[in-house]
Amino acid sequence: MKVEKLPFKEFKYIYSKVPRLCVDLIIKTKDGVLLTKRDIPPQKGWWHFPGGTVLMGETLKDTVQRVASEELNTKVEIKKHLGFLEYTNGSGIGYPISAVFLVKPHNKTVGGEQAKEVNYFKIIPEKTLSEVKRYLKENFKLT
Repeated sequence: MKVEKLPFKEFKYIYSKVPRLCVDLIIKTKDGVLLTKRDIPPQKGWWHFPGGTVLMGETLKDTVQRVASEELNTKVEIKKHLGFLEYTNGSGIGYPISAVFLVKPHNKTVGGEQAKEVNYFKIIPEKTLSEVKRYLKENFKLT
């Protein structure tokens, strides 16, 4: 099956009616947890986990690799599935539910088309999506 993205208008319509399955990638090093700053709506200018929607015909593993390539310009090794993160505060389009994966990049991470700025944090930056803040506080004890 050929995997392709929906036209944006159709994407918004469909996901205004049903939950949207996504993946989020967590990279943790001695420097902190990696976040990317969105360069596109929604939430342009806000820090978040690199992530994206699972496309029809795509496995979670394939989605993780596509997101790593598109948003971080690298391939990753999946270390562990950490659980799920529900974006309930209006972050994103519709009602995203992300499968969260701890990953290890094969190369240095650099920003991509949707988020050029990439950084590691030990303290949560002010403009971070509320669900990401909560996840970092609960699971990584960041403040």
